[in-house]
Amino acid sequence: MQRTDSRLSLDEQLCFALYSASRAMTGCYRPLLRRTGLTYPQYLVLLVLWERGATTVGGLGDALQLESGTLSPLLKRLEGSRLITRSRVPEDERSVLVSLTAAGRELRERAEPVPGEVERATGMARAEIAEMRAALLALAERLRAAEVGPA
Repeated sequence: MQRTDSRLSLDEQLCFALYSASRAMTGCYRPLLRRTGLTYPQYLVLLVLWERGATTVGGLGDALQLESGTLSPLLKRLEGSRLITRSRVPEDERSVLVSLTAAGRELRERAEPVPGEVERATGMARAEIAEMRAALLALAERLRAAEVGPA
């Protein structure tokens, strides 16, 4: 006989709903980004650079909430595609500055329609999207602040 505890039901898990939505969202981006030659993580890096301009690896890591060990191979591929350059910051040899190349700046124009197409795919109004984004960001902040671990 199988015991069902609704608290342990997959359908009751917030984590699974978020995981499922995240997979669906990145799946939505995949064919749109194929036109640009970018993967979803590469697109996120370029979004930061298009918005902020040249940024240190640490700044990118903070913006994307990624460790440098995760970011480095991603940046290496973008550099190999000639979309970015990396150079040491003269004032601080430990810091690496990531800059867009002309090709990286030009790619922005091809990526411009992507957010609108994703917005249409959600079937949500901009206000609903903004509300959901705010709720998800607040949730992420609460989870980061929570002290969860062994008792």
